[in-house]
Amino acid sequence: QVQLVESGGGLVQPGGSLKLSCAASGFTFSNYAMSWYRQAPGKERELVATITNSGGSTNYANPVKGRFTISRDNTKNTVYLGMNSLKPEDTAVYSCNAQRTTIWGEINSFWGQGTQVTVSS
Repeated sequence: QVQLVESGGGLVQPGGSLKLSCAASGFTFSNYAMSWYRQAPGKERELVATITNSGGSTNYANPVKGRFTISRDNTKNTVYLGMNSLKPEDTAVYSCNAQRTTIWGEINSFWGQGTQVTVSS
């Protein structure tokens, strides 16, 4: 069955770094664009970064531009989120998402369970 399993979260001091991983299985990973989302307590879920299925193009939310890097390894069915210069406002549950639109216009979308990132001194 389809699985997306995030790892790499934890507690880090402001200014520190973390690298999240999301391991995929149960579907053809290289056919899907991958994204990282985050949700802080009491806030709506927000899109953090997206990478195309080939890895040739990426997009970032303004709050993380220049600090976060999304990447993927299609040979390992894994997407990553490198996070530098972390701020307390980056504290959230980070989840990965796989999405594609079929030739018939159907959207296939899968979610991981999330990993907690806490930025605090």
